[in-house]
Amino acid sequence: MVKSDRLLWSGFLQSSAKFPDRPAIDVAGCRVTHEDVGRRAMSLAATLQAETPAGAVPVTAVLVYRSATAYAAVLGTLMAGHGYVPLNPMFPAERTQLMLERSMCRSVIVDEASEAQLDRLLADSMSPLVVVCPDRADVGELAAKFSAHRILGANDLSRFDRWRPTKIDANSMAYLLFTSGSTGQPKGVMVSHRNVLSYLDTVVPRYGINEQDRCSQTFDMTFDLSVHDMFATWEKGACLCCPTYKALIKPGAFIVDAKLTVWFSVPSVAVFMKKLGMLKPGMYPALRLSLFCGEALPLEIAKSWAGAAPNSVIENIYGPTELTIACTAYRWENARSPSECEHGIVPIGRPFAGLEARVIDEQLREVEAGGDGELIMGGSQLALGYWQDTEKTAAAFVTLPESDKVFYRTGDRVRRPVGTAPFIYLGRLDHQIKIMGHRVELGEVEAVIRDEAGVDAVVALGWPINASGASAIEAFLQANEDLDVALVQQRLEARLPAYMVPRRLHILSRLPVNSNGKYDRKALLDKLKENE
Repeated sequence: MVKSDRLLWSGFLQSSAKFPDRPAIDVAGCRVTHEDVGRRAMSLAATLQAETPAGAVPVTAVLVYRSATAYAAVLGTLMAGHGYVPLNPMFPAERTQLMLERSMCRSVIVDEASEAQLDRLLADSMSPLVVVCPDRADVGELAAKFSAHRILGANDLSRFDRWRPTKIDANSMAYLLFTSGSTGQPKGVMVSHRNVLSYLDTVVPRYGINEQDRCSQTFDMTFDLSVHDMFATWEKGACLCCPTYKALIKPGAFIVDAKLTVWFSVPSVAVFMKKLGMLKPGMYPALRLSLFCGEALPLEIAKSWAGAAPNSVIENIYGPTELTIACTAYRWENARSPSECEHGIVPIGRPFAGLEARVIDEQLREVEAGGDGELIMGGSQLALGYWQDTEKTAAAFVTLPESDKVFYRTGDRVRRPVGTAPFIYLGRLDHQIKIMGHRVELGEVEAVIRDEAGVDAVVALGWPINASGASAIEAFLQANEDLDVALVQQRLEARLPAYMVPRRLHILSRLPVNSNGKYDRKALLDKLKENE
């Protein structure tokens, strides 16, 4: 049970008091202590409290990228009593501006690397903002250029000791995260302090995080898995190790050079590492914990990682943003786990404490044990809903006919466990298509291709799209050009019904990924459209 006076930043301050001289962050090899990060955060918090216009919505945007200021900005925003809205300077400026406007922010913190976006971001039509640039002492030039806004630099910040905690309820919003929407407009997911604290109360003891740990930070702040990175690490005084964008290209070297003990990434990073020979046996003996989330974890990748990190616990965790970071976990065991995998994919495990999972059919009725259906979940990690969108909230956060509890519809197909077995992930509902009247699970097609081609990265798509579903299947493989495509096609024809055999196999040196590191299906669909 989350204490009513405890907030998301409370754990950091406790760690800062206990371990003031231990590093809280290691950004590109530059270490900053808990005390220093805390003071920077308090200074920003006091500044926001003094400068945010009265009556403004209590949210502050953070336009930051892999810097010490980025972490102080997140903490400072929370300590000011605001929710933070992460903005990514690598995104198109138009999209960033849309998120900034939709959030109704009246203040934004910008680090040095992101200042270049201000020219396009601060359009004349925007409401006046308080723009805090803590990495710049002299903001005279910026203030003259953006005279409609109040620009504050390092010399304008309040002293750290002027910060006073704002009393807010734990049900208040901790962050507003914009995710892709089906209409092309990003959806804002509201997540509370209590939601995240419930998550931390499960994972911190589960994984034994302590002040000796050095934890990876591979995710950008616009991906909610970054919240785990920051706050699970700081809850017990560990050090968060953030690589530069360039260092992320060689994740194996980053693991070794940063002396990591805890790794967390999307599975596609591990697929990339295996292809480049970065998962050879015994390469990462210092890792004691390895977590994967964000997309399906291939069986062969889990086996390879277990060999490369022989002293590491490996867990596949699962969860949409609306259920706060992750909500189920499956612990890999070399002897048992391969037999529990289906379609070459590692199970997603069992729900965390405080969460309830059900598997339903199209009429919202629970399927029998062993049956397949849509996973819905509810409980202490259930997000507050979508920002200023009651219609979308009502459609996704539902009450079942026989229950007064609210559940989130994940849109993921799973198998309801029998007894103590794990939940088996079967793919997205929107990845189930109809071809010639037959229901086809694209995940099953991908599994057979992985098996027959001997590759780990495969994406199957229904194409061309027609009124009843799709006319055929096209598949993309991350493989070398010397792969015998004709032989693979022949093997697929021997194992799959004709309507499930891909019309073409496209070989790419690397599958495109989106900003969160997941395979970008839309980009692949665009390739197919271009080749029509």
